[in-house]
Amino acid sequence: MSGAHVVLIHGAWAGPWVWDTITEPLAAAGHTPHAVALPGTGLGQPENVTLDTLTRAVISQVDHLEKPLILVGHSGGSVVATQVAEEISHRVVGVVHVAGIMLPSDRPFTEVCAEAGLPSDVGIGTHLTLTPDGRHSIVSPEAAAAVFFPQAPPAAAIAAARRMVPQMETARLITPTWTPERYGRLPRLYVEARQDRSIPLAAQRHMQYLTPNTAVVSLDCDHAPQLSAAGPLAEALASFCTVVSGATRTT
Repeated sequence: MSGAHVVLIHGAWAGPWVWDTITEPLAAAGHTPHAVALPGTGLGQPENVTLDTLTRAVISQVDHLEKPLILVGHSGGSVVATQVAEEISHRVVGVVHVAGIMLPSDRPFTEVCAEAGLPSDVGIGTHLTLTPDGRHSIVSPEAAAAVFFPQAPPAAAIAAARRMVPQMETARLITPTWTPERYGRLPRLYVEARQDRSIPLAAQRHMQYLTPNTAVVSLDCDHAPQLSAAGPLAEALASFCTVVSGATRTT
């Protein structure tokens, strides 16, 4: 049997393109990557997008795939990965959070930050502007480059910063609900970014403390290791995917 199907979930203001540097190494390691697109990015959507909307969107994009599935969420995409894993835990063999918002059940990120001694508006939050109707937040290219991509090669950082799009707030301010019997029983890996200016290391480590039995790989990089530490990130992902999918096949 071939390796796992690796479902790559982007975060706010972004798109499947954030995984472009990772898909080829995963394929070379014997896995099949699937970078999914989330609703709630861009303007012109009449209805509010919620976590349930996001979860159903991911499930619909992977419904045709055979197990095993491994979910990988970056930044806010981690919340979506958690909820998808809870909903279809029987098909999932592992979850990875990359510089992610790995939340305890029913506890918002602002609460976790407060417990870690951080202000509620950490990272990019102080740089956001809202559309006139208040439904979307916008990250300027300058803020994106400074907060998300400071350690990326300059040309890559500029290109990525220019690809940021408005993000629907109902699709960004989300909190998962999960149980020990479903998401809680799955093998998890947290890839921490020690130089992250968006999700401070103190918040990352407090989330690790609040979600025990999670393996950790620590990278000396910014919020987007896909650009600033693509090799080590791909290696960590491929290793985890190989281990958990192999363990599933031999049990």
